[in-house]
Amino acid sequence: MGKIPTPDETFDPGSPLGRVLAVDLGARRIGLAVCDELGLTTRPLSTIKMSRDFARCIALLCAELDVRVIVVGLPLRMDGTEGDAARRARLAAAQLARQTNLPVYLQDERLSTREAEEQLRAAGLKRAVRRAKVDSTAALIILRDFLAQAPTQRIAVE
Repeated sequence: MGKIPTPDETFDPGSPLGRVLAVDLGARRIGLAVCDELGLTTRPLSTIKMSRDFARCIALLCAELDVRVIVVGLPLRMDGTEGDAARRARLAAAQLARQTNLPVYLQDERLSTREAEEQLRAAGLKRAVRRAKVDSTAALIILRDFLAQAPTQRIAVE
């Protein structure tokens, strides 16, 4: 794995983003997905275990894949308010920003896991396979939604 990236002083939120890594945080597993440099194609990555050093692991992955932006799923309640899970996601996003020196954004992820499960079920995958793929598929949905959003609607982590 490569070294941890340094800040890009010329980053412009309105310009093409480069490679984006989506992160779906869970209590036990973290789902990951990445897009190409132009944001045209996306693919799931293997999940990683949630641990104290998750930010370092993700920083190393960002360096290896030449990631320029990170988007973290923000699990809002159905009424749009934030609960404990959303607060944990905000803290994790801030930790990723510090560890990677990359721009980090938050993306509303309401129902992303449910949509991921439905997609996997529709593909005819058995329950055990669905369980193994649901986190990364949810990260793909977060990434898709983020890339489809206008730059002015994106929520940057300060």
